[in-house]
Amino acid sequence: MLALVLACALATAVLRDVLGSIIAFAAYSLGVSIIWVFLRAPDVGLTEAAVGAGVTTVLFLLTITKTVRPAGEKILEPIDWTGVVVSVLLVGVLVSTLGALPAVGSAETPVATSEVTDYYLDNAYEETEVKNAVTAVLASYRGFDTLGEAVVVFAAGIGLLVVLQKEEFA
Repeated sequence: MLALVLACALATAVLRDVLGSIIAFAAYSLGVSIIWVFLRAPDVGLTEAAVGAGVTTVLFLLTITKTVRPAGEKILEPIDWTGVVVSVLLVGVLVSTLGALPAVGSAETPVATSEVTDYYLDNAYEETEVKNAVTAVLASYRGFDTLGEAVVVFAAGIGLLVVLQKEEFA
């Protein structure tokens, strides 16, 4: 999945065809949302899919329908090698830190063995009366955060409707 995300990011950057670049960007955003789900953050993944792959793609597509496409253009942009070197160095630094991270779902993960996690698991049902601990955390303990994510998705949808000039919201 990481290879797909990196390939889509590269395609988005080097494609000169705007439609192809938008499609690559949508695939990139969808790939990132799948990674968020894999990392057990489905709420962030859903927001990324809705706003990044959904609303943003539609807005980009609407934008290019209002522009003129010159004939006979080159397919690829010229590569800025300084930007490539800086990007590769940054990715190299970030990748070098991956070895210090525990495996996803590992018992050695500090969050999985923290006092906060134990507190949520021990007290979630009594305090919230919600049987699922994850739902209890998202809806009760992190309610404002979840509400904020819902507002972002809702605002993106409303913005899209305004751009599409829809008068009926139902």
